Order: sequence, then C-alpha cells, then structure tokens
Amino acid sequence: MLGAIIGDVVGSRFEWDNIKTKEFDLFTDDCLATDDSVMTLAIAKALMESDSNFDNLGEKAVVYMQKLGRKYPYSGYGGNFARWLVSSNPKPYNSWGNGSAMRVSGVAYAGNSLEEVVELSRKVTEVTHSHPEGIKGAEATSVAIYMARTGKCIQEIKDYIHEHYYKIDFKLDDIRDDYTFDVSCQGTVPQALAAFFESVDFEDAIRNVISIGGDSDTLAAITGSIAEAYYGIPIKIREVAIKYLDNYLREILYEFESKYQSKKEIID
Repeated sequence: MLGAIIGDVVGSRFEWDNIKTKEFDLFTDDCLATDDSVMTLAIAKALMESDSNFDNLGEKAVVYMQKLGRKYPYSGYGGNFARWLVSSNPKPYNSWGNGSAMRVSGVAYAGNSLEEVVELSRKVTEVTHSHPEGIKGAEATSVAIYMARTGKCIQEIKDYIHEHYYKIDFKLDDIRDDYTFDVSCQGTVPQALAAFFESVDFEDAIRNVISIGGDSDTLAAITGSIAEAYYGIPIKIREVAIKYLDNYLREILYEFESKYQSKKEIID
C-alpha cells in the first residue's frame, strides 16, 4: 500500500507539468501527498475497522473516505467526488474515473484469495464508482497486486490481465509522445500496468510511468502499488516518502502494515 503513496508523492509535481523522460529527482520540496494518498489510507482504515468477514466494508469505506476527505479538504479531489465527500446522503454516481484504482491497494493485502480480493475491491469501489469501467479498473489493479504479492511472475500477471481485463499490446515507447492527461480508468489503468510490466525494480516502475505524462500522480499511485507487491520498496525511498505524511496519516499506514504484512520484505 505504501507503494501507492510513494507513486502519488513522486507524481504530484508532474500532474500539471508533465515530463517525457525517466531522468528526474524522485523527491523535491514541490512534492506532496494528494487525494490519492488520503483515499488509499481511508480504504485502509475501512478494512481495519470492518467486521472480520467484511460484510460492512462498503459502509466503512463511506465513513472513512468522508472522514478523511473532510479532514484533508484541499488534497485535489475531482468535482463529483468532492461533492460526495460532503454529502449527508452519499450515493454512487456512476463514475469511471481512475480514483477507484488509485485507492484500492489495501484490499489486495486484506483478501486471502483472488476471489475475495475481487469481492473486496467491488465493495470499496461501488459506493462511488458504480460504472462498470470504474469497477473494472479497481479490480484489475487489486488483482495485479494480489498476484504480485503471492509470487506470480510478471508474465503470468500480464497474461491474466490480458485475458480478463485489458489487452495491453503496446509499449511505453509507442505511446509516450502522444499520451495526454486522462482521468478515466480505461485511459489510465492499462498504461499504469504497462509501466509495471516493463520495469526491472520498484524505482524503475515509478520512473517508467512518470515518463509518459498524463495524470502523473494517479498513474504512479497505481503502478507503485503493484510494484511494491512485486519488488518491495527500498528502505531509503520509504524513509523519505513517509515524511510527506503527517502523524495522523502515518499512524494509519503503520497500523495497516502491522495488521497486513506484505509478502515482500522492504529491502535496501
């Protein structure tokens, strides 16, 4: 889950100032944790506070997304979601936006099977993103994370995604020059997955996805969440990244990591 936060922080300064290269500083004073990080941690909190069988996960997702969204109101939420956050009667609004995929990573650690991960993904997604593409984007992301953390190789993950979700028949070099800002799941999740498929380690995955431009923080949050499960996170990157979270958000992260230990150990 920290991989999503790292991707968000690294990508935050490029969201409205895209670059088309892998050569850049990962962290600068212009970086910050945006809505991607806040909502990732809101879903993490919902998972931890749900019943053991997750029957009330959807309800808890609403509670904690609204709670954290209101606590951090200037984090860069989209218009429809911002209105949902302050609604006294929040309802799904048929969104196909990539917000469903950027926040979902926690379910891949809470679920004990691929089938359970799919079900948990749907529960935390359909409370807002009830459009089939919104549900699909979150599900594909959570499935890729689960497969990565349970020992599947990149080719196995790619084949499964190709069969069940997206036919990713392009290379990053094919799309880099012309790829532009896109907030849809269908225009974001395949590209984020491709960046992971072409990577050699965690940092390379982040650099890959930033280099295509677009909705950089959300793209990198999605890619980073998968790359963490597959590669682990270098300690030095972890140490810098968590400084971008305040104490409240950091404690949610630590609590989640304590309860749902990643299969991949954090590495040097």
